[in-house]
Amino acid sequence: MLGRISSSPIFETLARNYVKFYINESYLQCFRADSEVKRFVFFLSFFFPGKVHRRACHEKGPDASHSHQLKSSELQTIEKIKKVVEEGNFYGALQMYKSLGSRYALADRYLEALDIFHSGACLQLANGQRKEVDGKHGVALKNTLQQRIRAQPHSFEENCVEKTVAADKVTCGTELAVLFVESLVKGKIAYDDDTLDRIRQIYKKFPRISVPQNLDLADDADMQQLTEALGAAKTRAEGCSSFLRAAIKWSTEFGGQRNGSPEIHDMLADYLYTESPELDMSKVTYHFVRGKNPKKFALTLINFMGKCYPGEDDLAVARAVLMYLAQGNLRDAIILMDEVKKQVQQSEGVNFPQSDLMQFTNFLLETLQRDALPLFNMLRDRYRPSISREPLFNELLDEIAEKFYGVRRRNSMPGGMFGEIFKMMAGD
Repeated sequence: MLGRISSSPIFETLARNYVKFYINESYLQCFRADSEVKRFVFFLSFFFPGKVHRRACHEKGPDASHSHQLKSSELQTIEKIKKVVEEGNFYGALQMYKSLGSRYALADRYLEALDIFHSGACLQLANGQRKEVDGKHGVALKNTLQQRIRAQPHSFEENCVEKTVAADKVTCGTELAVLFVESLVKGKIAYDDDTLDRIRQIYKKFPRISVPQNLDLADDADMQQLTEALGAAKTRAEGCSSFLRAAIKWSTEFGGQRNGSPEIHDMLADYLYTESPELDMSKVTYHFVRGKNPKKFALTLINFMGKCYPGEDDLAVARAVLMYLAQGNLRDAIILMDEVKKQVQQSEGVNFPQSDLMQFTNFLLETLQRDALPLFNMLRDRYRPSISREPLFNELLDEIAEKFYGVRRRNSMPGGMFGEIFKMMAGD
């Protein structure tokens, strides 16, 4: 009986209309009247529409996951939200984006939710560098702040308002960026180039604002301005880090490499180095060595060597090489060292460190290119004082010995010291 019903012209018409209006116009391509299975599936869709909708997505493959469109009324809503942002009501716009996106997510329409959160994050973050305060919300905010800082000079008053408004935009944009990644996870969206591009688009919208220079630190207004700028920079760095760390975790779980997307690691390393007011080269290195651009990392090290304290330059280079090697990545470790030596020759005011630690690092790279465990151990003994300058180095060398020579780590255990150190570097 089912066969007679499902093959009837009435059933085909109903099924086609169902697919067209309830699921999506693109699903018509997967409906074939001569397929008993398809007819049966669409017959069941009248009783279990939600399940068949998800099944149809999976049956069509990954390309289907990007076939969606928002209704005209919903596009109009997005335009209204944009106007709310332009008026300066950033938190109001945030709540509207969250409400609309969550509505889609609850209906298992994660692709539409991703569109909402992506659009909102990019819009809010793109405005994070604007210095003017406009709109009703901006005026109200300005008046409130003026009441709090009447005793301060007018110039500082304006500066405080500007930075507070910019911080609002970045905070709201960050929250929507994180919601974008959460929707990727909840929707079980596979890692692919298209989604990576959308993550990169959000990343590029995070503001990059230099800290004021040539300030008179003896002047209260200048000191306050510097404090405000550093606070805003910290907010931006933490926001971008939380977004990209979540994206790395998603990429690990849904089709990226074991350590997560190399491209996202490179983004995070670059932002931490250029924008964080509390520079931690260990964290920067952690992400660069999980990226795929050792030459850019070399340029970053050259920049750091030109402004770091004495004795930090060789530690930074050795740490980078050893962390590559601890990943079993001899190729990029060699590329990095060669590129650093090359760039030093082309850079004014930067010299390649001449230290025992650099000698050890060079000898180590040569040793690991051959089966020479006795020589490896001899190098560790001979350069022990230099290696001991940073406790992490001995942990890394134990890992290197295991990776290249099969030597089991001393006191090797899950969640040991080495793992804890790397968790701290990752920001977990």
